[in-house]
Amino acid sequence: MDDPVAVLVTRGGHIESRHRGRLAVTDRTGRLALALGDVAEPVFPRSAIKSFQAVPLVETGALDASGGDAADLALACASHNGETRHVARVRAWLARAGLAETDLRCGSHPPLFPDAQRQRLLAGQPPSPLCNNCSGKHAGMLMTARQLQAPLTTYLQRDHPVQRRVDQVLRELTGIDPLPAPGIDGCGVPSWPIPLDALAGAAARLACPDRLFPARAAALRRIANAMTAHPDLVAGTGRLCTALMQAAPWIVAKTGAEGIFLAGNRRTGQGLALKAVDGATRAAEAMLLGALGRLGWLDGAEPGALAAFGEKPIRNVAGLEVGRIMLAPAFAEAIR
Repeated sequence: MDDPVAVLVTRGGHIESRHRGRLAVTDRTGRLALALGDVAEPVFPRSAIKSFQAVPLVETGALDASGGDAADLALACASHNGETRHVARVRAWLARAGLAETDLRCGSHPPLFPDAQRQRLLAGQPPSPLCNNCSGKHAGMLMTARQLQAPLTTYLQRDHPVQRRVDQVLRELTGIDPLPAPGIDGCGVPSWPIPLDALAGAAARLACPDRLFPARAAALRRIANAMTAHPDLVAGTGRLCTALMQAAPWIVAKTGAEGIFLAGNRRTGQGLALKAVDGATRAAEAMLLGALGRLGWLDGAEPGALAAFGEKPIRNVAGLEVGRIMLAPAFAEAIR
């Protein structure tokens, strides 16, 4: 199936760039209700599935045993900015559990948020594993490994009890069994390729887990509640995941690298998964907000709260509007 042009970038009234996209939407039962592009081809969801990777943290009792709360659970689902509040909370959670940042196997990189980068540079502080946008997820996996009495040093390996549980959760939530052989994500954990239609179904189950067995339903509700109660910890300043869940707390949403988004509507039980085929963030954000608006998911959200994202003007250095990022008309018309 050909992937349609989903997003246009214009300049001076002319098309400068085109981004192709794929979009899948399911109803509360996981039945596919809308498919644009090849939603059956497996894609790497990357960090968009962190909420599912956090299920063993809750189901094993590791979150409670570690003294973690809803804010810590939100960080376990996060691709955070590395702002002060993110770094401090991951550090404190590890300390309560008798662990340290040296136990994290995610590697170090500078904070994603420019102000946080500058603060560390001015203070003479080198990048730390705590600054890694995935440090909360890795902290949660360490807590889970400890709860399972499994080795802490090898929690990234595919055959580790933590990763085997994640594999099981993904199979059960997506209906893909067995999953294809995984690749390795940027932070070192296994990353399974999964079709967008199956991912949309999993997002619907996160939003409305009533049809699942009680322990799984309770874990998913707790995760969704944590993410929507603490959206500032899921991403941070200037990030769409945070802004969207602040503006529309009935939506639970998470981005992943290379143009991926998953979202679930807790009002309707619908699930959504999309990918900008070329991996462009600007295209994925425009697709997400354009689709949510046309599907009615944003009804009741504060007008203008998401104006910095999605379809928007392009301005030059002097602030003059010189173009736009917009949904392609045919793509927009197909979203009903």
